Amino acid sequence: MSTSTGPLAPTDWTEQEDRDLLAAHVDGHDGAFAELFRRHRDRLWAVALRTTGNPEDAADGLQDGMIAAYRRAASYRGDAAVTTWLHRIVVNACLDRLRAARVRRAQPLPEDLEEYGARSVGPVEGRSPEQPDTAAVRADERRLVLGALATLPADQRAALVLVDMEGYPVAEAAAVLGCAVGTVKSRCSRGRARLATVLAPLLADLEAGERGHVARRNPTPEPDVGPTDARGPPAPQP
Repeated sequence: MSTSTGPLAPTDWTEQEDRDLLAAHVDGHDGAFAELFRRHRDRLWAVALRTTGNPEDAADGLQDGMIAAYRRAASYRGDAAVTTWLHRIVVNACLDRLRAARVRRAQPLPEDLEEYGARSVGPVEGRSPEQPDTAAVRADERRLVLGALATLPADQRAALVLVDMEGYPVAEAAAVLGCAVGTVKSRCSRGRARLATVLAPLLADLEAGERGHVARRNPTPEPDVGPTDARGPPAPQP
């Protein structure tokens, strides 16, 4: 499994491939697994947070998953990428917590969750800041979507998180979840249909509220006074 040719020094960890780090950890090299976790923790955290719906369960699920990966590293057979193997363990740990907790109602998620973006895209630099009104609407929409996501059965939620929110190909999501490609497609289809039913009235209310906000902020101006009106032209508005 490893392509390393000899013992690795701690300063070499950042230059090693994921498979080499896992092999070095199995061989007893201190620091190899820590580098592997450091490299992938943001993505694993984002998946855990979206899967569980609240920071407390996400932290516990991520911790459970990484402890399991640390202890079971020797079971990795190289039939999937190390990242896929890690995601599978963390997602399963999160699903176990959801089942044990009977899928508790989601709490608001940290606003910096958007930092992770799509699966292959890191933080966007140089992007123009959003207008406050736009940012507020986006935050409300995100809150509604995540709240609706929390109402789904755990297996549907996990499939949608991986495919629709994290951008995994269906085949890779199936490898993470340990099920058939057709099963992932079916779970995504059922989950999307249920989300559409739950979200339609909520997003309609949000859109109506935003239209009302714009109308209150920008009232329709009164028509200009004609030249024959004894009051004369309207005074300039400040």
